[in-house]
Amino acid sequence: MGKHRVMVPVDEIDLSAVKYEQEVVQAPSLSGIRLKLFTRILESPFFGSLIVSHVKKQNKMIELLQNTEIPELPMFKPEFPLQEPERGVYIVDELETPEERVASALKCLPDYNPAHSLDENPGTCFRYWTIRDYAHAYRSKLVTPLMVAENIVLALKDFEGKTPPCPLLVSFDVDDIRKQAAASTQRFSEGKEISVLDGIFIAIKDDIDCLPYQTKGATTWMHDVRPVKSDAVSVSRLRSCGVIFLGKANMHELGMGTTGNNPNYGTTRNPHDPERYTGGSSSGPAAIVASGLCSAALGTDGGGSIRIPSSLCGVVGMKTTYGRTDMKGSLCEAGTVEIIGPIASSLEDLMLVYAAILGSSPVDRFGLHPSPPCFPKLSAKKSTDVVGSVRLGRYTPWFNDVKQTEVLDKCGDALSLLCKTHGCEMVEILIPELLEMRTAHLATIGADMHSILSPHISNGKGAKLTCESRTSDALFRSFTGSEYVSAQRIRRRIMYHHLEIFKNVDVIVTPTTGATAPMIPRSALKCGESDMKTTGFLMRFIIAPNLIGLPAISVPIGYDKQGLPIGLQLIGRPWGEATILRLAFAIEVLISSY
Repeated sequence: MGKHRVMVPVDEIDLSAVKYEQEVVQAPSLSGIRLKLFTRILESPFFGSLIVSHVKKQNKMIELLQNTEIPELPMFKPEFPLQEPERGVYIVDELETPEERVASALKCLPDYNPAHSLDENPGTCFRYWTIRDYAHAYRSKLVTPLMVAENIVLALKDFEGKTPPCPLLVSFDVDDIRKQAAASTQRFSEGKEISVLDGIFIAIKDDIDCLPYQTKGATTWMHDVRPVKSDAVSVSRLRSCGVIFLGKANMHELGMGTTGNNPNYGTTRNPHDPERYTGGSSSGPAAIVASGLCSAALGTDGGGSIRIPSSLCGVVGMKTTYGRTDMKGSLCEAGTVEIIGPIASSLEDLMLVYAAILGSSPVDRFGLHPSPPCFPKLSAKKSTDVVGSVRLGRYTPWFNDVKQTEVLDKCGDALSLLCKTHGCEMVEILIPELLEMRTAHLATIGADMHSILSPHISNGKGAKLTCESRTSDALFRSFTGSEYVSAQRIRRRIMYHHLEIFKNVDVIVTPTTGATAPMIPRSALKCGESDMKTTGFLMRFIIAPNLIGLPAISVPIGYDKQGLPIGLQLIGRPWGEATILRLAFAIEVLISSY
């Protein structure tokens, strides 16, 4: 029996006694044949339970979830108090059509000057075309969506033939892409384009339904047990705006990993270095945007799955407030930590896609009482004044706990530049119980995931999962009902800590990840890889937005000496997407002109 521990009520914690405790993950790093052998042992009735129990004990999970008395009531999904309105914003009605919301967001962007955006000099360096660049080119008849589609199809085929292989998409239908592009081209020729998103190419992560494709979750079997009959709500909203869907983007199998490794369809490579991971689980969406093949993509984020690959691939990725987007039509639609969110090459593109997909489900509108969605008025002259009034919270010992000092240096430089230019105030904060937060998140997302898999595992599909997914599920299914409830008690404590912090600051700032893109071991390509220590560095700063449902965004701020991207994370108040979008835009402008 372990030592019994009693946690003091959360509102009685002596913050002066709280010390930062460095996270040390205790788990073996395995790949290839060693991982395969370990998985077989782990799935044996006797040795498996011993191994899982040992891992949980080594990482203090048993101490916290079994042997600790936690006085708070459990919180089984995020519960938010009413929030004060954000400043300098344009409020929209989420019951408006997606086209109307996109039009409102467009009015909030700075003026568009095609002379400054479209550079026809082929000798210039690579630059992403924005959504407004495409829209201008289409309307000016410089190019048509069908012409762009043909170039993208050629590029996709080129990626398929690369050495090493770089599978960006799990499924794509050339005929369907051409059909969508032809319809958009026809609308432009008749002057009947639907919105600024008409003719814009977007990829959809393979755990979100998008006709005519089946949703596999990058498994070899999910489409056999879950037929797709309609678009996910988020996809339907984009389709109504005239978006052209490229297909289903590759991902870490069922979202159960942070690297993007996938032996089923091949591991997506990082566009900045093909020998390195993209990050996951939204590996394909981030990589296809970073490669310049499409302006944006949709991903899902239950444990950093949008923000991690966005950071490692040098693009922008946003996790919305829990309940801000409708999850219907995704594999994780019944989860309590996951959201569907946008990945894009720029803040303005991300904001336009976000405008199209936002809108809570009827159940969440009733249960979560969301604040009205709004957009920052980036076109207003006073927008910089609003940026200057933002108070930034930094927990320095945590902020500094990175694997590579270059990550710390670049993030620090970006924040210093922001404060120097706009006058933002940096406030030192303290976040208690970070290790408890990590454990509560693991038990929560593990239970969410196992509830999806359990019926199929009992029907024999579990053996068709990758070795890494099988090892993860062995841990997930070990959590008992009482351990799950303990995790939800901790969830309420973590919510309390953050709401107290937000009484004094507007945004919490951290690096997005504690390291840049890790190398891909050759032994991991065929059988996969389980490296919880690397996962620990990649997930170090991203858990709170998932566990307690806060909005967060990763914005690229530079590169390390090897040319690998580094991201800065901004965590906002509940329903505070406009604030983090405004701040991220200010950072993007500063970094691009620095």
